[in-house]
Amino acid sequence: MNTTDEVFPKQTGKSYALVELMPGSGPMVGKGPEDTVFSFPIVLLIEGILFLGVTLVVFIFSLVKQAPLDAIANPLITADPAKAPWYFVGLQELLEHMHPLLAGILAPTSLILFLLAIPYIDHARENAGVWFTSVRGRRIAILSAVYTVIVMPVFILLDNAYSLRELLRNSAPVWVAQGLLPALIIALILMIPLTVLRMSKANRREVMICLFTVTLMAAIIFTLSGFFLRGPGFKMYPPWAMPNNYNPIDGL
Repeated sequence: MNTTDEVFPKQTGKSYALVELMPGSGPMVGKGPEDTVFSFPIVLLIEGILFLGVTLVVFIFSLVKQAPLDAIANPLITADPAKAPWYFVGLQELLEHMHPLLAGILAPTSLILFLLAIPYIDHARENAGVWFTSVRGRRIAILSAVYTVIVMPVFILLDNAYSLRELLRNSAPVWVAQGLLPALIIALILMIPLTVLRMSKANRREVMICLFTVTLMAAIIFTLSGFFLRGPGFKMYPPWAMPNNYNPIDGL
């Protein structure tokens, strides 16, 4: 047996081999994917500038416009209408149509989980970061927004006129009248555009565009409804027919 066979024995049954190592570096060393930037310091610097800019705008606005503060709250007297801040008034409007557990916990939690899951559901790199991805994606977003602007106000008005909470108060359990049925109605509202997309053979990203647009527009509509259409007792009135001279935009 020669020396080579002793150092590199043949037919050892090993699944690896010794290969030669050469000094040098590959052509992709130190390079990242195309059309990307480093999160540090480039993106962090941009975010820092945006944060300072927004802080400056809010500071200047607070100097120019005085906050519409009222008198010190009296725990014995509840203001009428007692409305949440504008960023929560959409949830307050939602509470008028379904059970507090569904409107205040399950629905917002589901929405947050959906937003967190989008990158894991749609992980395709093609056209990543492009607004609406394509002309078809832009058309889906526009049609989804128009659909929501029509359907959600109809839901709000019908439920206000024929409230399931009142119609089924003595004939069905609370979890059915205020939980199951409203959840099914919302699910049906979401399933209609999804069914249309499925029939048109939409891809995963286009489905995400549709769902995101519907939820965003629904949140805006619920906020506007709670702010402009709810008066004393948080009852629904036309903006021009608010009782007691109530004006929702007073103090803005």
